[in-house]
Amino acid sequence: MLEALQFLATSCAAIFAGAALYVNLVEHPARLSLDTAAAVAQWAPSYQRATLMQAPLAVVGFLAAFGVWLLGSGVIWLAASILIGAVVPFTFLGIMPTNHKLLAPNRDRASPETRTLLQKWGWVHGLLTVLSIVATTLMLWGLHGV
Repeated sequence: MLEALQFLATSCAAIFAGAALYVNLVEHPARLSLDTAAAVAQWAPSYQRATLMQAPLAVVGFLAAFGVWLLGSGVIWLAASILIGAVVPFTFLGIMPTNHKLLAPNRDRASPETRTLLQKWGWVHGLLTVLSIVATTLMLWGLHGV
C-alpha cells in the first residue's frame, strides 16, 4: 500500500509540475507573441482544458502524499503533500480573480489591460509551477528514505 501511494503521489506531482513548466516556458510565451485579442482567445480554451487535467492531479497527489505521511514515512511527505495541495487554494485565491477578469463577456480582448492581465496570469502561474516542482523534488527525496 505504501509503495502504491508513493508512486501515485510522485507521479501526480511530477505530471502536474511538467505540465505547469511547459505552460510557463513554452505555451504562455508563445501565446504572448500573438496580438492580445488572439492571445486571450487561445488562453481561454487552454485554461479550461488544463483545469480538467491539473486540478485532479493536485488533489490526488495531495491525498496520496498525505496518506504516505500517515503511514509513517516522515515529515518530508507531509511537506510535499502540503505543497502540492497548496496549488488548489492558491489557484482559487491567486489566479481565479485574474481568470474571471480575462473571461468576462464584456472584456475588450485587444486592450492593454487585457495584455497586462495575461502577463500577470503567467507570473502567478509560475508560482504554481514552483510549488509543484518543490513538492515533486521532496517526494523523490522521500523515496530514497530520507
